[in-house]
Amino acid sequence: MTGTGTIDSVEQRIDALLQGAIDPHVHSGPSIAERGIDHLDLVVEASKAGFAAVVTKDHDYSGVMTAALIARHHPELRTKIYSSIVLNNVVGGFNPYAVEHMAAMGGKIVWMPTLAAENHLRWEKTAGWVHPASTQKIRPAAGIPVLDGGKSVRDDVKEVLDIIAKNDIVLASGHLHISETWLVFEEARRRGVNRLVLTHPEDIVDASMNDVRGIVAMGAFVEHSLCMFLEGSKFKTRTEEDLRKQIDAAGVDRTILCSDLGQTGVFSPLEGFRRGIRLCMDLGYSDPDIRKMVSTNAARAIGIEADLRDGRDGAGHGSPSA
Repeated sequence: MTGTGTIDSVEQRIDALLQGAIDPHVHSGPSIAERGIDHLDLVVEASKAGFAAVVTKDHDYSGVMTAALIARHHPELRTKIYSSIVLNNVVGGFNPYAVEHMAAMGGKIVWMPTLAAENHLRWEKTAGWVHPASTQKIRPAAGIPVLDGGKSVRDDVKEVLDIIAKNDIVLASGHLHISETWLVFEEARRRGVNRLVLTHPEDIVDASMNDVRGIVAMGAFVEHSLCMFLEGSKFKTRTEEDLRKQIDAAGVDRTILCSDLGQTGVFSPLEGFRRGIRLCMDLGYSDPDIRKMVSTNAARAIGIEADLRDGRDGAGHGSPSA
């Protein structure tokens, strides 16, 4: 017996909660960084488990063309694959052409700079850790500012925000410092962006619980990287109780759990989801609340369907604030 029932019953609950799950933040390959799984194998594995969708993320390129190829040539796969763009150096930073292209090809998420965020580069120096994707295999990342000298959102950032608003896609905060995220999100709201996601407040971005509550009050979702909470993950920096505090600060209805996995030397995104669901069960969250955090909240945030069992969910369309 365990605290949540027999081993078999726990695994059955996890299996059930994976039906219609969505992982909106997966680092599958190919990539300049070492990856343990590629985009196609990711979708094959996720389909066997019953996932509704995955969203691939690479720090250096948009994967929309790969997603389109997989969808076209593998219609038998249950899991839908979408992709995103991260506004780092390789795509030209705040490049409106790149963002428009991604949106036109069905991309779902625009990430503010990650490895090229000025905050990330400061954090790397204090953390004593250098990301292998853009700072060891090619020329070092150059910081991409989001604010001007007067601490106002730059015009090139505003142009990208307008594209995000026009296409009704997600703006994710990436590795901006939380003080920058506040200003960018406020400007985004003024410009008509409806879909906002705060990226892993538990690490790198220096967000407090009050920041989490405030960002949620703005209408944003808060995305947590399971790899930062799970035993056996080389990315673990926080405790299980830290996850509870984060979830409770944002509320179950505004919390999205992602794997943030796909790298080598750690378990797969699917295994990360299994362990993450088990962790939530151990923390005492009900199955309906866990389903929100691993499926329907992401569907609402992104604007996709979450439930494959009957082809309809109601959470996959309409306003993300519904």
